[in-house]
Amino acid sequence: MSDKQTGTIRAVIPMLVCLDAASEIAFCKTAFGAVELSRRSGPGGIVVHATLTIAEAMVMVHGEFPALASRAPKPDGTSPVVIYIYVEDADAVIERALAAGAKVLIPAANQFWGDRVGRIIDPSGHVWNVAARAQ
Repeated sequence: MSDKQTGTIRAVIPMLVCLDAASEIAFCKTAFGAVELSRRSGPGGIVVHATLTIAEAMVMVHGEFPALASRAPKPDGTSPVVIYIYVEDADAVIERALAAGAKVLIPAANQFWGDRVGRIIDPSGHVWNVAARAQ
């Protein structure tokens, strides 16, 4: 049976909508070691679309446009979506994110299930859980 017949899903790729997509790309590179795969610019050089990888995962970054229903999050930490990244050292990644402009929503702490997890908000308003196996 072909994939078209079975409806096999090949990937789930988050799309981060931002007021300033170029700044979000720079944040992801600095904080998470993202690699930029592509960037498309529109009028005035504004980033319309970009693709990044963080570790082995792809992330799309888009500028906010009035014609589309998608909106950038509010920078108050109330995002309905939390991006969960699993790293080797949560504290080190959170420190890099803070240096790149993020703010801590929940400080990193060891959890009962054996992970160390902290929650940050990036300068664009996207919320990230940063987790690692507790040492």
